[in-house]
Amino acid sequence: MESREQGREIRRETGEVSGSTVAAISTAQAPGGIGIVRISGPKALEVADRVFTAKSGKLLKDQKGYTMLYGRVHTPIEEGPGPEEQEDLDEALAFVYRAPASFTGEDVAELSCHGGLYLLRQLLQAVLDAGASPAGPGEFTRRAFLNGKMGLTEAESVMELISAKGKQAARAALAGRDGALEKKIRGLREELLGLCAHLDAWADYPEEEIPAVDTKNLAASVEKAELQVQELLDSFETGKILREGVETVIAGRPNAGKSTLMNLLSGCQRSIVTEIPGTTRDIVEETVLLGEIPLRLADTAGLRFTEDPVESIGVEKARQRLRTAGLILAVFDSSLPLNQEDRELVEACRDVPAVAVINKSDLESKIDDQYIKDNFKQIVYISALAGQGLKELSQSVTGLLRTGDLDPQEGMLFTQRQRDAARKAEICIKEARDALSMGMTLDAVTVSLEGAVSALLELTGERASQAVVEQVFSRFCVGK
Repeated sequence: MESREQGREIRRETGEVSGSTVAAISTAQAPGGIGIVRISGPKALEVADRVFTAKSGKLLKDQKGYTMLYGRVHTPIEEGPGPEEQEDLDEALAFVYRAPASFTGEDVAELSCHGGLYLLRQLLQAVLDAGASPAGPGEFTRRAFLNGKMGLTEAESVMELISAKGKQAARAALAGRDGALEKKIRGLREELLGLCAHLDAWADYPEEEIPAVDTKNLAASVEKAELQVQELLDSFETGKILREGVETVIAGRPNAGKSTLMNLLSGCQRSIVTEIPGTTRDIVEETVLLGEIPLRLADTAGLRFTEDPVESIGVEKARQRLRTAGLILAVFDSSLPLNQEDRELVEACRDVPAVAVINKSDLESKIDDQYIKDNFKQIVYISALAGQGLKELSQSVTGLLRTGDLDPQEGMLFTQRQRDAARKAEICIKEARDALSMGMTLDAVTVSLEGAVSALLELTGERASQAVVEQVFSRFCVGK
């Protein structure tokens, strides 16, 4: 792919990573059953041979790719001192990957031992003492891009895959890693290039028998491209919810069951629950996964007038959160008639995505259901105390936020960089559409469409500068 070739081009221009061998711990910085130190570069296998001795006596540098040896890792073998000068660290497995058939496109050695943090840090230090340099954030994925193993959008998907908080987010990131976004952008770009080529040829070679430009068909093609870019931009907003979650406020009058709902969603006793109104005075926060959607929950003080100065501060904080929330779970007590606080909450939910959560559905209902139905698109009946209604709540939130409409295999935008580039393309396409509708010359249309193509090339990384590449990989963790 062209975007993969761009990585090679940046490497040719800058001479980047040439001749360097780097290493890092590639497993989590926490105790585990196993841990891996990865080494990549032209001397990766020689460095690994200085800290690893196979039980068979074989050297890693003599092995074929995709092979493994069992042995021990130790401090580096120095020229001169005998084995007694080396310090054994652990038993280990050493995996060999040969260029270009490795993740980075370079020779790679991975040393896998027990996953104690102290042990892994000792092994990494031994590898550095043996001649490797410390890898920076995203160094291995960056080398994969620079060596043409993946495009820039595919590289960005790697980080999204690592940080995915749910199944849908992980599926979308994996599709991006497999090139779904790049394929989608490439298809749109080819359509625009075809329009530009026809416009250029018709304008520059009038003596040739080139079909005249049909402005009606051209306008239809431009509108189709604009719709495709808009769909991409919409995918960013929906995908952002799956990746980062949504600021969610649980609100309602005192004793409606807000804290009980908070504890039910959290799976633990996160908020204090009593029959005394005003128990929750400050905002209690927790991040939970409801279905496939991460919710950054805030359990707020009950909405009511109070002369208690401490509680009144909590109530004011609750009202402030309602004004900035991305989602409101408006809790109502079905066993009581609606009061003024309930009606104020309904008003606060008018311009914010909100679900009416009718709690205590196991008790005799005295609430005005019709009033709730007239003011909310999504209504759920639950018993937070009995743990009933979570599935229905999950379905309502999914429907309200439209995350269920997302098809990860279609390709979606992940990063702000990608969104900015798509937004530039959209602006240029709109300019082309406006130029056509105002009867401007086709040269003006061509310039705008070429601007859209340029923005799409920037999105996929085919015209990425070194500065853009640096910015992309600075977000990665060390070891990946």
